Amino acid sequence: QRYCQDVYRGQLASVHSAARNQELQKLAQTYKILSPWIGAVTSCKAGQWQSHWEDSSPWNYANWAPTHPLHIVTTCTTLSVRNGLWRSRFCFQLRPFICQY
Repeated sequence: QRYCQDVYRGQLASVHSAARNQELQKLAQTYKILSPWIGAVTSCKAGQWQSHWEDSSPWNYANWAPTHPLHIVTTCTTLSVRNGLWRSRFCFQLRPFICQY
């Protein structure tokens, strides 16, 4: 997120519809890359696990893979290049990412 902000003056992408999810999946496929980061973070607040967008936009859509998001530690989210499903990942992993402006 910080790199996206500092270098590109953007935010990690937030996804608010199936159409947008598919658009980002197709974009990632053109680069044939590892599943990239998007801007969803899952964390425990006041004893409740919840997901939110890094850009503070409303949480009104989700496309989690089965068994995700993980409720163990705070996690960041990848968008599967293969099927468009989201998966929780440890935030320190180096991966490609999708910035929005």
